[in-house]
Amino acid sequence: MTKLKIVAAGFLNFLWNDVVTHFPVRLVRLAFLRLLNKRVSSKAVILMHARILNFWQLEIGPRSVLNQYTVLDCRRFKVIIDHDVDIGPYTKIWTLGHDPDSPEHSVAGADVHFHHHVWIASGVTILPGVEIGEGAVVAAGSVVTKNIPGKQVWGGSPAQYIRERKNDLMYQLRFNPYFE
Repeated sequence: MTKLKIVAAGFLNFLWNDVVTHFPVRLVRLAFLRLLNKRVSSKAVILMHARILNFWQLEIGPRSVLNQYTVLDCRRFKVIIDHDVDIGPYTKIWTLGHDPDSPEHSVAGADVHFHHHVWIASGVTILPGVEIGEGAVVAAGSVVTKNIPGKQVWGGSPAQYIRERKNDLMYQLRFNPYFE
């Protein structure tokens, strides 16, 4: 990447994270993201103060919701969010971290993928390379370190299986606040 592209990308990320995400009309935030990334659905809902590091690596499906103060780390790897996914406030999704066994403190990471109808409660931390299956639920405050199969409820630190989810997953999220 040329130096000019790096500076421009850094400025656009700054603009999103420190200016646009604080604007109180969600349609303005969505329009800004879609102007630069068409893989964000026009029907996605992104609430105020959502922090997205390198939003070019982000895919969000229709009717999916990013609540307030979420952090999505898309610096080197993708965050893929299918349709009707609800990500609670204060959730942190990491695609990149340091290798604790590396003598150089090198980085390692992988994509994170949320299949349709996933519900992530508030304050969850999701680590690199995790795939969360369709209809899965993650309890508040959990730390997800490995893949979660579809239609299961997990919780804890590290997250562990709790029970099966009893839901036919036919619903569509209809959360459309104007000023959040």
